[in-house]
Amino acid sequence: MKKLSIAISLVTLLFTPHLYAGSKANVEFLNSGSVFPKSANMPFSEAVRVDNTLYISGQLAVTPGTLKLVEGGIDAETTQTMNNIKTILAAHDLTMKNIVKCTVMLADMKDWPRFNKIYTSFFSKPYPARSAFGASGLGLGAKVEVECMAVFY
Repeated sequence: MKKLSIAISLVTLLFTPHLYAGSKANVEFLNSGSVFPKSANMPFSEAVRVDNTLYISGQLAVTPGTLKLVEGGIDAETTQTMNNIKTILAAHDLTMKNIVKCTVMLADMKDWPRFNKIYTSFFSKPYPARSAFGASGLGLGAKVEVECMAVFY
């Protein structure tokens, strides 16, 4: 029985890569219009689905349906940015629990503690993986931009 198990493992190891060699990824470019209006004709897709992964374009604190940033500084912008991400996820039948990775860009790293306080309120442990860095200029003069990757499961 042990020899059979080893033989099956060896066959699987040798031939499984060939099963995937000719397969192509299923790619969909998605624009629900749930945050940025479709009429804005933005030069990017809201999200791109590749197989079971959803890549969400960087989100700013715009009021949905407009290109106008919310007022109120880093707290208001962080809250709106995260709500915009939730809105996009919902448009594709996902929730914040599906997020596996975020990239955060802050116009001023001094806002890091305030950003973290609000950001963490949108998740429960374990948190998704995350990278963050300071940026010398974000779209529309925003204080924060967040992009995420989510997985369909």
